[in-house]
Formats: sequence, structure tokens, C-alpha cells
Amino acid sequence: MAKTSQFGVDVIAYARAVKPDTITRPLLSQLVRAATSVGANYSEASEAESRLDFKHKTSICAKEARETQHWLHMLAAACPDKKERARELWSEARELTLIFGAIVRACKNQPSKPKKPK
Repeated sequence: MAKTSQFGVDVIAYARAVKPDTITRPLLSQLVRAATSVGANYSEASEAESRLDFKHKTSICAKEARETQHWLHMLAAACPDKKERARELWSEARELTLIFGAIVRACKNQPSKPKKPK
């Protein structure tokens, strides 16, 4: 999904625009890890070995997107001058969270493969 890669790139650009100091440095590190992990985990999900593996990896994508929202919220509080861009990225992370959540729910609702008759 190109959207997850672009999201990671956008977060990296945002992180570069924030002045690193004792408050922002750890927040930025956590933000970049979580945001870039969304795309990495989606790549893994795309190559899943089973439906269960796909569901698991996709649920990790949703968790990482939610975590990204948290770090963006913290950075918006720490850097009021960067708040507007943080809100835009937060909305993107929210959209990804909803997309991955819907995929996970759809996986739960899919019937498993029928058993072969004896």
C-alpha cells in the first residue's frame, strides 16, 4: 500500500522540521519508529503465510498507527508551532487505523476454509 509508505515519508519530513531538544528528541524517536513501522508491517502482511498470519500482522499495523497518533498528540503539545501539521498527520494515522481495523474485522468474519469430507 503506497499510502503507508507515503505516511512514513511524511512523518519523517515532519520530524526533521521539529527542533530537537530534551523534550522532543525522545518523542520524535518514538514517532518515527511507530509511523515507519506501519508500512513495514503492512509489507509483511502482504507476504503473510496464512490468513491468521495476515490478520495478526495487519492488527500490528493498526496498533502502530494508533501509537503514532499518541506521539503526534504529545509533539503537538510540546511544539505548539508545529501543531497544525501534527493534526494533519494525526488524521492520516486515524484513517490508517480505521482501514486496518476494518481489514482485521473482515478477517474475523470470513469463514475458515471448509473441512474436507471424510
